[in-house]
Amino acid sequence: MRANVVRQRSDLEKKDGFKLDIGQILMIISAVILFITVALPMVMIVYNVFFYKGTFDWRLFTEILTHPDNLMAMWNTIKIAFLVTVFGTITGLFFAWLIARSDIPLKGLMKSLFTVPYMFPPFIGAMAWGLLLAPRSGYINKMFMTLTGGNQPLFNINSVAGIVFVELCYYFPFVFIQVSSALERMDPTLEESARIAGAGQLTVIRKITFPLVVPAIAAGAMLILISTLSHFGVPAILGFSNNIFTLPTKIYELIYKSAGSFEGIRQGASLSVLLVIVVVLALALQRRILRAGRYDIIRGKSMRPMLIKLRRFKIPMVVVCLLSLAIIVLLPLVIIFLVGFLKAYGLPLKLENMTFNNYHHVLLVSKMARDAMKNSVVLSISAAIITMFVGTMVAYVIVKIKPKGKGILEVLGLLPYSIPGIVLAVGVILTWSGSFKINLYNTLWIILIAYIARYMAFSLKSASASLEQVHNSLEEAARSCGASHFGSLQDITLPLIRPGMIAGFFLIFLPAMRELTTSILLYGPFTRTLGVAIYSIKEEGNMVQASALAGIAIVIIIMGEMALRLVTRERRGK
Repeated sequence: MRANVVRQRSDLEKKDGFKLDIGQILMIISAVILFITVALPMVMIVYNVFFYKGTFDWRLFTEILTHPDNLMAMWNTIKIAFLVTVFGTITGLFFAWLIARSDIPLKGLMKSLFTVPYMFPPFIGAMAWGLLLAPRSGYINKMFMTLTGGNQPLFNINSVAGIVFVELCYYFPFVFIQVSSALERMDPTLEESARIAGAGQLTVIRKITFPLVVPAIAAGAMLILISTLSHFGVPAILGFSNNIFTLPTKIYELIYKSAGSFEGIRQGASLSVLLVIVVVLALALQRRILRAGRYDIIRGKSMRPMLIKLRRFKIPMVVVCLLSLAIIVLLPLVIIFLVGFLKAYGLPLKLENMTFNNYHHVLLVSKMARDAMKNSVVLSISAAIITMFVGTMVAYVIVKIKPKGKGILEVLGLLPYSIPGIVLAVGVILTWSGSFKINLYNTLWIILIAYIARYMAFSLKSASASLEQVHNSLEEAARSCGASHFGSLQDITLPLIRPGMIAGFFLIFLPAMRELTTSILLYGPFTRTLGVAIYSIKEEGNMVQASALAGIAIVIIIMGEMALRLVTRERRGK
């Protein structure tokens, strides 16, 4: 059978009339693009860390590794990541089970609302909580000290605990989304059989439900862990004032203090290697957990699971959910918009202290803010379009052509999103700042290259899922009727996967619009992005204008998210 398929493909390739088939061309182009955008920056990091002037030299890495400040940064990174992962997993698992398996009211609405934190940039959330819980100036802390007559704040957000709390608020949806989906797909007859056999509810959860959703829990927990290990914004906004550093913020500090010198970049690259090692160990731990046993979620059953009746706990659980949503989602959004309207930061949140001047300034007066918005729109659209087509091309090579080296292509396509964004930025700097007689530093081009590499995984996964649904017989039928390989690709395959490509566009556009971690090392005087502009204005101490610009960013993100939901709904035929 396989021999017949191979023979048929060979015959079809002869019909094209090309010595080099379009599939081979796509494979070569894919390999070249992934090498330039992904592999080369990683190689440059390793080379510049362990080689100096062409000679192997490991002293820099050793010095960086053993420096007390860097060891403390590594400890903070691991500690924060561990705490956020543990508590984020517990939080996401609790709410996922409550909404998916209980008779709690308003579950459809709450399911949507619990995914909202995933939409917003965590660094804007850190800004919002800083406005509320800064030791002396935070509105909640000032209210608390006024009411109690003391001088001790209710909670100091500028601490390790504060960083953990904020990242927990924005990362627990990773587990919530994964586990909710797994619970909805799971065969309910397994749980029903256990109940008929006399097992109690806790026994069913412990022995049936929990083991079956372990892969979903592990996947969500790993997303939390990697995101926390690599995140820059929250530790920078909440930690710098108290000299609390993580590895990403320490990398930034080393390069920033050296004014972008080569030695500073080499030191940052050494810490980048250390950060990558930590992330790789985390990924290895995930694989070991999943290999400990086989887990299958049986699909295709039409019967719904029996919902657990909360009875007298129904109202309290609704209150817990709504209160949690109010704290996590509503309160930060409200404070960002309100402070954006204030005449000056610190004034009471009263109507007489409100003005539109800040929004007017960042939209119409401030050239830096307008340029930042324009740069982000241009970069996000450009990166989304380019990455959408490149990711689709790579996915086509992997799914349909299946060359011998497809595994390498897939790893290169997914790798940039697995490594910290700030590490990728260091690699891009080392590659495109004169090393190959091409200097793109302080231009939009270097940020665009980083975005393309960073978000390749989004397009690759979206296009792969669509291509898996397109049967090979459709292309083969077209080619049997005289169409070339390119013609069948253009007329058959691309129209069928267009919804997946459009979804991939928005999946890239939205994160790129709110991105900070990668672009914070790559921007120049005239190439600030929206995230960098918000961070810069905040660091200058102008909280009201930073909040106004953050509010505008949130509106843009909401509009983009609505467009994404519309596209995906049409894709599902709803």
